[in-house]
Amino acid sequence: MTLHFNDETFRGDYTYFNSATAIRRFPFPFDRDSYMYSVNIEPHPGGPAGSPFEHAFDVDEHYVSEMRDRAITLKADPLRCQSLPHMELAGWDLLELIMTAKARDYPALFELHRAGDRWHWINRPLGIEQRFTFLDPATLPCGPMEYITRQAQGDFALLDARDGNLWMDAGMITSQADWSLDFDVGMNFFEWHAPVPKAGAMGVFHKALKFLNAVTQEQSYRRLNWTMTVNPRLDTSPETYPQWGPEKRTVTAENVGTRQFLRVELQTFWRLPRSNALAFPIRCYLANLEDLCTQPKWARRLHRVMRDLDPDLAEYKGFAVNRPLIVDYLAPFDDGAPTSPGIFPEG
Repeated sequence: MTLHFNDETFRGDYTYFNSATAIRRFPFPFDRDSYMYSVNIEPHPGGPAGSPFEHAFDVDEHYVSEMRDRAITLKADPLRCQSLPHMELAGWDLLELIMTAKARDYPALFELHRAGDRWHWINRPLGIEQRFTFLDPATLPCGPMEYITRQAQGDFALLDARDGNLWMDAGMITSQADWSLDFDVGMNFFEWHAPVPKAGAMGVFHKALKFLNAVTQEQSYRRLNWTMTVNPRLDTSPETYPQWGPEKRTVTAENVGTRQFLRVELQTFWRLPRSNALAFPIRCYLANLEDLCTQPKWARRLHRVMRDLDPDLAEYKGFAVNRPLIVDYLAPFDDGAPTSPGIFPEG
């Protein structure tokens, strides 16, 4: 596979950009013209060739820059990566899952050679070559979860399964949508989802937990989640709110198209073989309104979703203050024509 990796930033001068290819493969999250909550769970991997769903872990043009941004965040705040002592085996499970998947799906970029417990890992885009002994942490420069997630796009939560619940007992979280691993670590499934409006009364999370507890090692699944953010910033954590929160007030009718971003999470679910933990990767994709409006179907649909969205959801997702500007920007792109089913662009 041949990939050109962008040299871009997700903070400061914000030089992040999407190529035309990246726009068309963007995981647009709305399969219809309205939205409340959508479980939208389907088997993973598997999807159109070239889409973010094709492989277990998507690697795209932002890979190298995203890993650089993760290193910056971790240097400033090491607590973005935490693992309770009983989760080390789950970290090795995750390392194996990611390494084997990337070497299989992107052989020109990654290699994994195994001779019993003696492993040899090569990551060409990041210039990493590591020989180590599987399950021996002394042979890696850091713990197994931290080691591999410094080389994988997106956030990663490792959920311990016990007492009929899931507990967030480990994670690498540097591109989250306004939540804190340091606050949530050790919480169960209902506790860390408590802030979501109306979902508890609707029974959404009881159903979701029942489904996740039933995931087996032979199955993996995905779903899309979304929010909005100003500027293409990966680190929108509560810890750094003083840096990015005020940026919400800088959006105007003149710059909303380039400054307001749709932030989509490709969430996947994997049962890990040794620990029985559930791996929960959360890959973040960013596209501004201008990018999205190059696809007529998306422009029409996004206008209708934003126009009719429950105000509580807009508030929870953090863009209520800019919602009128977003709707006004999108309105001229909506000619009232019907939109086709599904999330993929037309043509």
